[in-house]
Amino acid sequence: MKNNKKLSLWELYLTKEIGIEFKACLYFFAILFYYCMFKLCTGSASASILHMAEMIFTAYIIGYIQVYLFNNFDEAESLGLREWVGILVCTCIYLTVAFFGKWFDGNMYVLLGFAAYLLLTYFCVFLIYRSKRRIDDRKLNEDLKLFQASHKKVSDEGK
Repeated sequence: MKNNKKLSLWELYLTKEIGIEFKACLYFFAILFYYCMFKLCTGSASASILHMAEMIFTAYIIGYIQVYLFNNFDEAESLGLREWVGILVCTCIYLTVAFFGKWFDGNMYVLLGFAAYLLLTYFCVFLIYRSKRRIDDRKLNEDLKLFQASHKKVSDEGK
């Protein structure tokens, strides 16, 4: 008989896929913001659909790399060597695609700014995930205390 307390392989897979989907959207938005600011600062009010397609495709690929090769470094409890290696590898992949895709018209200063922006983004996302975990832990502990108190009350009434 199947133990209902354990997650099935499908549920584990689905959880990872949802996380990758979320990461892709989050990082695509952050990258698109930087790109749009670059375009506006250079006097253009339009963005390339090809560049945006490259950005979202790259964000998905890097999402898989983050989850399956670097153990979700942005969701880690702390940033150690393995996490920083993951951050640097993923940043380098974005920079390579941006360079060859000419997202920033070959402007190396903007590309270096993009690298700093990505590093800051990864760090901020790490802090957000850590804060969310702490809030969730507090909420779960509060719920557990309420459950235990109500269960004790029911037990006491049954005596």
